[in-house]
Amino acid sequence: MTRWISLGLAMAGLLVLPHARAAALPLISEVYYDAVGTDDGLSFVELWGLPGTDLTGWVLEGINGSNGDVVPSLTLSGHIPNDGFFVVADGLADGSTLVAQADLILNFDLQNGPDSMQLLTPEGAIVDAVGYGVFAAGEIFAGEGSPTVDPAAGTAIARVFADVDTGQNSLDFAAAAPSPGGGALSAVPEPGTGLLVGAGMCGLVHGGRRRVQTRR
Repeated sequence: MTRWISLGLAMAGLLVLPHARAAALPLISEVYYDAVGTDDGLSFVELWGLPGTDLTGWVLEGINGSNGDVVPSLTLSGHIPNDGFFVVADGLADGSTLVAQADLILNFDLQNGPDSMQLLTPEGAIVDAVGYGVFAAGEIFAGEGSPTVDPAAGTAIARVFADVDTGQNSLDFAAAAPSPGGGALSAVPEPGTGLLVGAGMCGLVHGGRRRVQTRR
C-alpha cells in the first residue's frame, strides 16, 4: 500500500478533527526500519519542519518496547532544507548510504515493533514521538495517543500529512511505500484552525536536494 492509498483511507478521519498544522516542529514524518533482507544502508528517519531550522544538538531516540532501553540515540546536525524534509539515513561501512535524498548519514540499526521513536530538543524535551506495533501488557509505549501499525518488511510508516500532528499516532501515521524526502502537506496554512479544508489539493513536495552530511 502506498502512502497515497493510505492517505485516501485515513482522510475521512482527519477531516473531522479540529487540528491543522502542528504547533511544535520539527515532526517525525516517516520511519523506515525493516527493509526486505538486510537493513544496512537502507533504514532512515525523515523529519519535517520549517526550512532553515538548525538541528544541531537535537536527538532521535529509539525506545525498545520490551524494556524501555534507548537504542539507538542519534545526535543530529545540519539545517532543514528549503523543501522542509530532512532525511537521517543509515550508512554503509564506507560512509555512503543507499537512501535517496539523504541529508545526514549516521550509523544505526532500528528495531522492528513494538517500539517507539522520539525527537528531543538539545535540552532534552520531547517534541514528537511515534510508537508502532502491538504493545502487550507491561511493554513500553513511548509514542503519542495510541500506536500505529507495524507493517511488513519493505514498508515504512509515514504521516498522512507530513505537517499534521493530532497527538494520535494511529490516526497520523499509516503504512506506506518508503519515500524519503517527500510527502503530502495539509492545505491549511495556520496551526490550530478548524477543519482540514481542501485536503484533496495536497500533493507531493519534491525539492531540489542538497549536500549530504556524513558522520561516523
